[in-house]
Amino acid sequence: MRAIISDIHGNLEALEAVLEDIKSRGISEIFCLGDVVGYGPNPCECIDRIMACDVCLLGNHDQGALFDPEGFNAGAERAIFWTRKKLESENSKESEARWEFLGELPRIRREPNFMYVHGSARNPLNEYVFPEDIYNQRKMERIFQLVEQYCCQGHTHIPGVFTDDLNFVAPEEMNFEYTLGPQKALINVGSVGQPRNGDNRSSYVIIDGDAVKFQRVEYDFEKTAAKIYEIPDLDNFLGDRLRDGR
Repeated sequence: MRAIISDIHGNLEALEAVLEDIKSRGISEIFCLGDVVGYGPNPCECIDRIMACDVCLLGNHDQGALFDPEGFNAGAERAIFWTRKKLESENSKESEARWEFLGELPRIRREPNFMYVHGSARNPLNEYVFPEDIYNQRKMERIFQLVEQYCCQGHTHIPGVFTDDLNFVAPEEMNFEYTLGPQKALINVGSVGQPRNGDNRSSYVIIDGDAVKFQRVEYDFEKTAAKIYEIPDLDNFLGDRLRDGR
């Protein structure tokens, strides 16, 4: 079995709850699809924990911390500049190790039948694939052309499965389990640290043979929100949205 997580966004409470849930299921292999930092109040601690994952990919917020953020809204940009200052504030071996970790993250991981990216197969770092994109036939066909069989991704924070016949199925519509078959599929694992599908619980995926199991994990989002409110450079909205999963 393999656990696939994504979009932690500096939310330590959510990450620790998810890692504990993964451990309780006897799963030792963890892939992270990026965006370890950005938005949340604990970037250093989250990087430290993600370093232990078997694979971690580069997300657009991770890249924004390394270089100048591009295409971010004002709140996200302020958050990433604060994150960078936080990472730079510690002159220590731990700080150097965090920067080195982020700087060496790959954009894509390939295995037989599987591709892993943060955004999409066409643009691993930045392209969003939203549920409504099933109505954009040209976009979806071009993406599926680049997928051998299955692609696991994050970035939108909205979990679910896209199939190459231009359908999207949310976890609730499939009883939280999808069976892999001959049809090509894009699997969005959702977000650990900032869910946006109306459910404030963390989301991640377990792949067990041909079963893709969508998991939801409760965590103390009020504690995370309180930390955000105490940091002037992080907009209060970033804490508010955790309650509603938006």
